Amino acid sequence: MIVSLKDLYHNRWTGFIFWSLLYVIWVVWLGNYWWLFGLIVLFDYHITKKVNWVFWKKNYKEGEKPNALLEWLDAIIFAVIVVTFINIFFFQAFKIPSSSMESTLYTGDHLFVNKLTYGPRLPETPLTIPFTHNVFFGKESYSTSLSCDYKRLKGFRNVRRGDIVVFNFPNGDTVLTRNMQADYHALVRDLGTEITQKYFGPVIARPMDKKDHYVKRCVAVAGDTISIRDGRVYINSEAQEVWPGVQMTYTVITSGQKINEKHLDKIGVAFGCEFDKTLPGYRSMPLTASMLEKIKTFANVVSVEPNIDRFPSSTDADNAIFPFQRERKWTCDNMGPLWIPAKGATVQLDSTSLPLYERIISVYEGHDLKVADDGKIFIDGKETDRYTFSMDYYYMMGDNRHLSLDSRYWGFVPEDHIVGTPALVWLSLDENRSFPHSIRAGRFFKIIRNSCNSEN
Repeated sequence: MIVSLKDLYHNRWTGFIFWSLLYVIWVVWLGNYWWLFGLIVLFDYHITKKVNWVFWKKNYKEGEKPNALLEWLDAIIFAVIVVTFINIFFFQAFKIPSSSMESTLYTGDHLFVNKLTYGPRLPETPLTIPFTHNVFFGKESYSTSLSCDYKRLKGFRNVRRGDIVVFNFPNGDTVLTRNMQADYHALVRDLGTEITQKYFGPVIARPMDKKDHYVKRCVAVAGDTISIRDGRVYINSEAQEVWPGVQMTYTVITSGQKINEKHLDKIGVAFGCEFDKTLPGYRSMPLTASMLEKIKTFANVVSVEPNIDRFPSSTDADNAIFPFQRERKWTCDNMGPLWIPAKGATVQLDSTSLPLYERIISVYEGHDLKVADDGKIFIDGKETDRYTFSMDYYYMMGDNRHLSLDSRYWGFVPEDHIVGTPALVWLSLDENRSFPHSIRAGRFFKIIRNSCNSEN
């Protein structure tokens, strides 16, 4: 007897075997074999049918008109379950909120973030309103009454130098309710705790997986030593590759006239670059290496010089650069050497090294850190002069080097903060232009490729 494909498709045992195999693969990946009890549900749903698992669905009699409300309810429930599953384990939508990654990613780019590359991270705060991250109509969209420990499933590889990475903002554990986008810890350094909380508070404490999402390029991985000299990044004393999207600002002097804005737009210079008649020219024009070569060929351009920040800083406060110590004389363009912590590595702790790693010890790895008046260091109540790290850490920088708040301003990114890597731009809108000129059609369905092929 020959069984047709149609009969095979509708056979209940075929459906049970197919979905059971997929389910078992998922459980093995998850690493929690208690979930195998879910096979009982699948068996009943497909074979025995003792329980009505989709109780909201109605079985219509022949000729009966479908209930529109129930049909919508069924579609909504299906969408919530499927999209939530995809968001947790595979891909998640994300919008670029700032210009820190131009000219690689643009403000207004809508992305799909791939979580499979580094392995999806299981929710630590699972009680969340579907399709929200941390805010819903101005209120927190999650509950901390149920929380889970950090766990990441197996991915294809670890973060590499050169990867573009989406991660939770490390300083986002404390949020000011009247200025949620501000870095609370930076404001406290500038204004003090009392003034910061008085004018921008009260504060909200957020769990790790509910911190805001940031996207930057990883320039150094665990175990690396990074230095920046006149804007050029050096890793382990070797000059790092300058990726095509990396740009710095330059002072562009002209013969007295503005550069035609159409010409600037054609080579990709950011919208709104201001002309200063007193130069005459542009004090801060963001340019990639290729843009730099093109701008030099313009007939009315007299000179182009990089804006390099040296100590004492002309653009940043003395305490703006991590680890916020003026005596180091670090700026955004000249800093280091700085060693990136690696899991299992041990460092000597003293008055010089502790400011680099104290937030790791006390916040990211959750120890009780105290420094006595005589300088002695106590971790979890025990005096010590060394510390062994429990996680790997990364150093992130925006491609728009002079317009990016990144690791130079707040330090290391812990491995448990890593979300994924951008995979695809599915929509791009220029918020500085009106419709339909705001549509960047050339960026639709643009695949984002990480530029580094080195293994770590």
